[in-house]
Amino acid sequence: MATHPPDHQPLAERLRPKTLAEVIGQQHLLGEGMALRLAFESGQPHSCILWGPPGTGKTTMARLMADAFDAQFITISAVLGGVKDIREAVELAQLARNQGRRTILFVDEVHRFNKSQQDAFLPHVESGLFTFIGATTENPSFEVNSALLSRAAVYVLQALAQADLEQIVARALGSGAVPSIEREAVDRLIAYADGDARRLLNTLETLAAAATQEKRAEVTDVWLLKVLGERMRRYDKGGEQFYDTISALHKSVRGSDPDAALYWLVRMLDGGADPRYMARRLIRMASEDIGLADPRALRLALDAAEVYERMGSPEGELALAECVVYLAVAAKSNAVYKAFNEARAFVKKDGTRPVPMHLRNAPTQLMKNLDYGKGYRYAHDEQDGFAAGENYLPEGMAAPGFYRPVERGLEIRIADKLRQLRSLNHQGN
Repeated sequence: MATHPPDHQPLAERLRPKTLAEVIGQQHLLGEGMALRLAFESGQPHSCILWGPPGTGKTTMARLMADAFDAQFITISAVLGGVKDIREAVELAQLARNQGRRTILFVDEVHRFNKSQQDAFLPHVESGLFTFIGATTENPSFEVNSALLSRAAVYVLQALAQADLEQIVARALGSGAVPSIEREAVDRLIAYADGDARRLLNTLETLAAAATQEKRAEVTDVWLLKVLGERMRRYDKGGEQFYDTISALHKSVRGSDPDAALYWLVRMLDGGADPRYMARRLIRMASEDIGLADPRALRLALDAAEVYERMGSPEGELALAECVVYLAVAAKSNAVYKAFNEARAFVKKDGTRPVPMHLRNAPTQLMKNLDYGKGYRYAHDEQDGFAAGENYLPEGMAAPGFYRPVERGLEIRIADKLRQLRSLNHQGN
């Protein structure tokens, strides 16, 4: 791979964080006391898999780990590399070890290596010749050998949030590499980036070059659409903005209109939306708007997401289409969604109520002597597997009635079952 003189490096490379403090996002891993932060501070590198969407900082974290441990950093692209590259990396690692220096071997897109290629790393990981860091956009459970996976911690990176992307735009503006940008254009760029910092920076670089050529001092929203054209089609002024379009899809599913739901799904995909993002939205719809009226919907949404992970575009998009049609025609209920929100609000404002003694676990004799678990009725030993009249809430807490099933789909039967159980409870009290 050709190297660029510093002045001609891509913008994404020029703005790549040089220290852990400069990393934007991934605070669930890099914040104080978080797993990957502790790994950096431990002084002992360990092999790991960095799993997350494109442009979330996988390569950056691997490089920073090499810097933190003053290690030789060797990178292999599984797309372009092969056994020859692995052999050369091993030789370089042996030379470094002879000089008393550690090596971190970074394998980008590790899921692209076949089983034998992945197996080639194992003896060297086990001997400690190098610390292995693999980066993947695919689920490592499916794509990374179990033997290699068992020797590496898995860290899950998340798509960058809007606030994170705004920080990256501000950093690019502060570097002087891009001209000033109109607020509406910034919002459009962030929506287009869809959590991918690299996509955002590459787009900014394209705009900067075009602005320089046209001697423009500011990137306006109108000019942005003119320059990027087809790439920005999903955010065209003649249609809906990105989040308006996903809202239309969600409302079409909720409204049980399969044609409209399919139309908005295709509009999103045609406009460049990440199919993985669409799969996540479908899973959310299955939980929020269908719930227990048809529990198969959630399983189908998860299956569609997995099919896409395995097949990619365009073949995997058919599974998303199948899912969205099913969600649209399925019976609807938001009873679980409402119950969960009510329970969460109740717990937030309520005090911490003690667990009743009969519901407590009693693994030791001391706990049994203290009456932990005393009086608990084992439901399986009761008639019809139900301990009528038993109380499972904290003492003094009235039945809150969070879950109120609707008279649609499977929840019709669930409602009947709950009425029967309440009647038995009333008789048992």
